[in-house]
Amino acid sequence: MKYILVSGGVVSGIGKGVIASSTGLLLKMTGLKVTAIKIDPYMNVDAGTMRPTEHGEVYVLNDGGEVDLDLGNYERYLNVTLSRDNNITTGKIYQQVIERERRGDYLGKTVQIVPHVTNAIQDWIERVSKVPVDDTGEEPDVCIVELGGTVGDIESAPFVEAMRQFQFRVGHENFALIHVSLVPDMHGEQKTKPTQTTIHALRGLGLSADLIACRLIIPQPLENATKEKISMFCHVSTEQVVGVHDVSSVYHVPLLLQSQGIVGFLQRRLNLTSIPYTPAMKQRGSDLESRWRALTGDQERLFDRVSIVLVGKYTDLKDSYMSVTKALEHSAFRCHQKLVLQWVESSDLEPQTQETDPGKYHDAWKTIVGARGILVPGGFGQRGTDGMILAIKWAREQKIPFLGICLGFQLAVVEWARHVLNIPGAGSTEFDSELKDDVIIFMPEISRTHMGGTMRLGLRPTVFQPNTDHTKIRRLYAGSGKIWERHRHRYEVNPKFVDRLSESGLDFVGKDEKGERMQILELSDHPFFVGLQAHPEFCTRPLNPSPPFLGFVAASCGVSILEAQIESQLKTFKPPHPEESMVAESELVNGVVEETSITEGRERALKASDGR
Repeated sequence: MKYILVSGGVVSGIGKGVIASSTGLLLKMTGLKVTAIKIDPYMNVDAGTMRPTEHGEVYVLNDGGEVDLDLGNYERYLNVTLSRDNNITTGKIYQQVIERERRGDYLGKTVQIVPHVTNAIQDWIERVSKVPVDDTGEEPDVCIVELGGTVGDIESAPFVEAMRQFQFRVGHENFALIHVSLVPDMHGEQKTKPTQTTIHALRGLGLSADLIACRLIIPQPLENATKEKISMFCHVSTEQVVGVHDVSSVYHVPLLLQSQGIVGFLQRRLNLTSIPYTPAMKQRGSDLESRWRALTGDQERLFDRVSIVLVGKYTDLKDSYMSVTKALEHSAFRCHQKLVLQWVESSDLEPQTQETDPGKYHDAWKTIVGARGILVPGGFGQRGTDGMILAIKWAREQKIPFLGICLGFQLAVVEWARHVLNIPGAGSTEFDSELKDDVIIFMPEISRTHMGGTMRLGLRPTVFQPNTDHTKIRRLYAGSGKIWERHRHRYEVNPKFVDRLSESGLDFVGKDEKGERMQILELSDHPFFVGLQAHPEFCTRPLNPSPPFLGFVAASCGVSILEAQIESQLKTFKPPHPEESMVAESELVNGVVEETSITEGRERALKASDGR
């Protein structure tokens, strides 16, 4: 096993995750199998209880792990399926060490940071790095380990020490370090002193950078003079200094690194050519590189634009909706459109804002009125939900393509109950526990006392109901009778209202395996009005967009493009999940056993399409 550690200096949030993912992608292009681990030095056991506006989105994995958003980068770039163990936190390590101490595993010794905590970190990395993560089902060849935070942080000290020891445990030929450092541009001069300082600090902790990735927050590349200066004062050759400047899209970063010889250097440094390459491995890598180059090349030639409005609660920090943004980008690529994403803070659409800040209110509604598609994503709490409901009502009545995710799905139900069923008091018990017309309720099995890890989490099936072959959403999934998406929610549609909602025209086309939980809705008389209780954005891939997002973006481009994408999905869609994570495609639905594989579903949906 070859290990590549990616660390950062000077400031946090400069793109270590993208550089780590890009490095892994480049190695996959050579035919290698790659996995990734993210180390987060905070004391939280996981990211599940963190505010989106403080830490960015909480990314959910198949096994229900609530993890750092960088694992989303890894899954999207590397097309792999990771587990909660691929995200290490201080909380997880200390919890494990303390449990061992309580069991007496340390035989009465004094438990210390060194060696017990540092050994636990190294053991964790070695164990997880060998777990298969792609469709080959084989042990990976390379593990990318990203160390969160910046070198010198008190929180990260045990992890830095663990990695110092780890380089000797696995051997020099099996361990390389990429250090990402900010190179600020001050009035046209690229300054190297911050990079010199962080490299010296890193060396003082016992780690030496094999590659220095110089991050420039400008569109101009790293100058040769700057590279030579960093080489001189950081004790590396110029070959070991690469520049990462701002590019038109993060999907260009792998090719930017490739053009600077990073693959060749790592092949020599880690003796990667000693790994036996089969013809199938080489072909797989070559195909991936061709498809990725086509993706990035097509981006530069896009002239048609599609304007999507995201109505959210955490728009001050765009990373709060990282996966949603990526799902929209991937879908726009497939539709050969340039995405124009506009952000509307949902509370700005509400009447009280008109009174307190009429300028914000006017601008928000001007954006909504000009939208070609309206998306309402997930979220928690009451703030801004009235604005979301108003946006949903506009999309429904004006026939604007709409996609509701999690909270957006629930509020679409609330909006329908209020304005179609004429239940003005309809709402969610999340906002009022004493609500009479509670069309959205707290799920009975969810803990009311503990927040961390107690939601309905992870990969869950949704069964399409009988006579739904014609629906847009099912056809986007290639007609499959059962689909799998990741969930993260505490509330659900109240079963007591389902019959009234359905009879009035709100079609719940997808339910859980028992037929008790409403999980997908679609309006048949609308160009595209779809809501999902799940979070399909977590399973999007640049080369395999999420079906609901693809349909939404395509509908926002026009009816003909939507139909073209549906026809394409019917023939080519492949679920991104490993087979072992999905149970057999058979389900008891309304008293009838419906066995619909994706192949059978595709054939049925194609027939339905021809019949139209």
